[in-house]
Amino acid sequence: MSKLYIVPTPIGNLEDITLRGIRVLKEADLILAEDTRTSSFLLKKYEISVHMESHHKYNEHKSIERIIEKISSGMKIALISDAGTPGISDPGFLLVRHCRENGVEVETLPGATAFVPALINSGFPCDRFCFEGFLPLKKGRQTRIRELSQESRTVIFYESPYRLVKMLNQLAEHFGEEREAAVSREISKLHEENKRGTLASLAQWYSAKEPKGEIVVVVSGKKGR
Repeated sequence: MSKLYIVPTPIGNLEDITLRGIRVLKEADLILAEDTRTSSFLLKKYEISVHMESHHKYNEHKSIERIIEKISSGMKIALISDAGTPGISDPGFLLVRHCRENGVEVETLPGATAFVPALINSGFPCDRFCFEGFLPLKKGRQTRIRELSQESRTVIFYESPYRLVKMLNQLAEHFGEEREAAVSREISKLHEENKRGTLASLAQWYSAKEPKGEIVVVVSGKKGR
């Protein structure tokens, strides 16, 4: 049946893709990939020979109408990102919204998302949490951090290894140096690392030990509210 399939892909270990995800990708008429070079390793491992096209934040606005026309004409199209679930800090939201607005069916498969294992592994309350993704790089960054400092729920961020120390220091300034936090790095990969401590101690640790890879920062909520 023609529709848009949202297919999560592994965030590290290629074995983390679901059997259903593999089947959907094999049965698709076209796979939209954030980076076709990156996705080619996954497709090769599972002997998926479906044609791929690039779909990323720099071209998604221009290609959405064409994609909707293809699905409407009877094609089954699968959307994947480099890692994780499309739409979570990756391209996908705009295409899904336009499909919904144009009566095009969307089916989203469950699967890998980096913040879930990081949240569980942190040991902080996970019955209620706030996912922030990447903070603004410049405009509005300090304001958003100040607002989140009052959040009573566990707060989850994505961050680049090149900005991690700066971010931890900024959080320590507004949340308090003793606020508990956890940093998960390279989840599900060979050199996975999960480190927990205060914001100040984590900033000190990563100042001395330069971080690498994909990073999730989990911060405990403010107590006493």
